[in-house]
Amino acid sequence: MADAKTTLTSRVVECNGARIPVAGIGTWALRGPVAERMVQEALTLGIRHIDTARMYDNEREVGAGIRASGVPRSDVFLTTKLLPGELRAGDARRAAEDSLANLNVGYIDLLLIHWPNAAVPLAETLGVFVELKRRGAIKHIGVSNFTLAMVEQAVTMCEEPIVTNQVEFHPYLDQTKMLAACRRHGMSLTAYSPLAQGTVAHDPAIAEIAARHRKTNGQVALRWLVQHDGVAVIPRSSKRDRLIENASIFDFVLSDAEMQRVSSLAKREGRLTRGKYAPVWD
Repeated sequence: MADAKTTLTSRVVECNGARIPVAGIGTWALRGPVAERMVQEALTLGIRHIDTARMYDNEREVGAGIRASGVPRSDVFLTTKLLPGELRAGDARRAAEDSLANLNVGYIDLLLIHWPNAAVPLAETLGVFVELKRRGAIKHIGVSNFTLAMVEQAVTMCEEPIVTNQVEFHPYLDQTKMLAACRRHGMSLTAYSPLAQGTVAHDPAIAEIAARHRKTNGQVALRWLVQHDGVAVIPRSSKRDRLIENASIFDFVLSDAEMQRVSSLAKREGRLTRGKYAPVWD
C-alpha cells in the first residue's frame, strides 16, 4: 500500500492557490463512531481530502478522526460548509466559529457556501469569508451547488479567489459547461455523488470497460471523473474495503474511446440531488 499511498498524496488539483487532493472522502450521512472511524481509516490509507458540512452534523467526529489518525494537520485538506440559513454576516461569523470549535483542528482549509440563498446578498456572505481567510481561520473560499450565473457573480464579488464549486457530477449528468466555467476562472470542480448514488454499479456499458481493466464499475466512474482536468472526487463510504477500492484509481487509464463511451451515458434528467435549497439548475 506504500506506493499507492504515495500516489494518493501526490495527486492534487491546483486552483487559485489551493492544492486540493484529487481523491477524497465525503462524510454525508456518516454519524458518530462510524464517521470518526472512516475519517481515520481514510487518512491512514493515504487519502488526504476530507469533506464535511454543518448540515451533516458530524464535524466533531470528523475532527476526532483527523486527530486520531496521527497524520500531520498540514497534510490534511479539510472542507466544511455553512447552512443556507447561516449566510447573513453575523450568522456566518458565528457558524464558522462553531465549526472551528467542533472540528478542533486549528483551521479549516476550505469553507463553502453549501447551498445558495437568494434572500441573502452573496457579497455579504463572501465578505465574511474574506475576513475569515485574512485572519487565518480558513485557508480558501469556495461555493457549492452554484449555477453558472452564480459562479460568475461569486468570482466578481469576492475579494479573494474562489477555488472550487462543489456540485453533483457523475456519468449521467453532463457538467461540461460548469467545468469549462470553473477552468476559465482558475477554479476546480469538486464532484459529489460521483457514483450516482450507486447507479453506476449496475451499468452494463461501464461494466464492459471495467472488465477490460479488471476494475469495478465504481473505479471506472471515478477514473472517468479524475481524467477531466481540474476535477476532484469525494465518494462516501462506510466500509474500509470500499475506501481502498475508491482510492485505487491511479493505476490505469481510460482510452479516449472509453472516456467518450462513459460521457455518452449522460441523460437529460440525470440529476439526482433535489430539494428546497436547490436553485433553478442550468
